[in-house]
Amino acid sequence: MLSEQVLVVKSVSKTYRMTGNWWRGHQHAVPAVQNISLQIAYGEVYGLVGESGSGKSTLARLVAMLEHADTGNIQIDGVAVAGIQPSGMRALRRQIQMVFQDPYAALDPMQTVEEAIAEPLLNLLADIDEPSRTQRIAGLLQDVGLPGRLLHAYPHELSGGERQRVCIARALALHPKLLICDEPVSSLDKSVQAQILNLLAELQQRHKLASLFISHDLAVINHISTRVGVMLRGRLIEEGSRLQVLTNSAHPYTASLVAASAWFSKGRTPPQLPLSNGRIPERGCAFQDRCLFARARCYQEVPDLQTLGPGHRVACHFPLPRAAIS
Repeated sequence: MLSEQVLVVKSVSKTYRMTGNWWRGHQHAVPAVQNISLQIAYGEVYGLVGESGSGKSTLARLVAMLEHADTGNIQIDGVAVAGIQPSGMRALRRQIQMVFQDPYAALDPMQTVEEAIAEPLLNLLADIDEPSRTQRIAGLLQDVGLPGRLLHAYPHELSGGERQRVCIARALALHPKLLICDEPVSSLDKSVQAQILNLLAELQQRHKLASLFISHDLAVINHISTRVGVMLRGRLIEEGSRLQVLTNSAHPYTASLVAASAWFSKGRTPPQLPLSNGRIPERGCAFQDRCLFARARCYQEVPDLQTLGPGHRVACHFPLPRAAIS
């Protein structure tokens, strides 16, 4: 029996060891992801938002099994990633595919469109015969709105939007259960962004995919997501439905992101937050150095995610009332 949740992340953490003063061999720890737990169900688009360096892409790489978590557990359709045998890893990788930020860098300049889409089929679905493979590639090209004449084109002959459509077709080639989109439209023009977002939404509904969609653009997150998670300095600090998080933000950091967004602010001047010193606090709330509402407890205790309403969680000792920072 299939799990209702395609992705279950339980208390996952990842710390990098960075070398400073290399001539002395000194190392220091940089916590990229700290005790993250979340779930994504079939047919759901989970939008993950946060500033650069908040840990969004690291979490995506952990889920995609491109890196290993230090602690915690990740399950794909009920199967735990940790400790899985090499024989099972190949099958599990077919269930997760990624669409990256830069479609030109993601494509081999020496491969045609047909060869790029065929690559995952040849590597992870070797038992498919050539006629079936050709038929699937043609169908995928049609699914992403590209004409068949582009099958033998090379990446440099395509526009940015066409390249990203090829990347999406390649990601869907193995019929994955989870699609990870890491800033997939940030390098594209605004008009093309809308086309790709609408395409992703259509494909997600048609194939009942679960999607982890990463972006720093709240307008994009608002357009495509059903649920939203907000990360700050490696921690998940708010989670809920799109409307709960973006129109009724409970964490001061989320509220400041919304207030600073041109799409949401409608010309209003956003609040002037204190500048960060760039250091992750050793204890207490991750937002303590910039929060306009910080109190003594915020500097001493790390807030746990608490439930405010159905599906709405926030990691804040003193959650905001509605529109407190607007």
